[in-house]
Amino acid sequence: MKKLQINAALQIQKPVQEVYDAIVDPSKMSVYFISKSTAPMEEGKTVWWEFPEFEGSSPVRVGKMKPNELIVFSWDIGDKAMTVEINLILQKDGSTLVKVTEGEMENDETGLNWLKGNTEGWANFLACLKAYLEYGINLRKGAFDFMRKN
Repeated sequence: MKKLQINAALQIQKPVQEVYDAIVDPSKMSVYFISKSTAPMEEGKTVWWEFPEFEGSSPVRVGKMKPNELIVFSWDIGDKAMTVEINLILQKDGSTLVKVTEGEMENDETGLNWLKGNTEGWANFLACLKAYLEYGINLRKGAFDFMRKN
């Protein structure tokens, strides 16, 4: 059976430098995706991210980084370390195509649940990044309050 992998992409009408900075700089990322990070993303470092809808923080182990081109990191999904690759591709009109790949998991119930949940998550990340950079809007604010434990 073929292994599962997440692939999501969206074009953002901003230059690659601006998009890259919005992903690696926690003061920017906390406006549209996470609620907090311990530090900027830097190659070889581990940062801890907090999300507004979940309790606790998650370690993000930063791998290879190529400014304005590539961000690779791993994080834990259950007991498995998953690799995430974010590619930034300059388009002819000066905008940036953002491609996110995460994987892999077995094609079983656990894998399908991961595929569903994290594909939704990466689509949300891309939409929130676009709304923040192009329009200054935080789409995530209040969007997942229903998931919090009261």
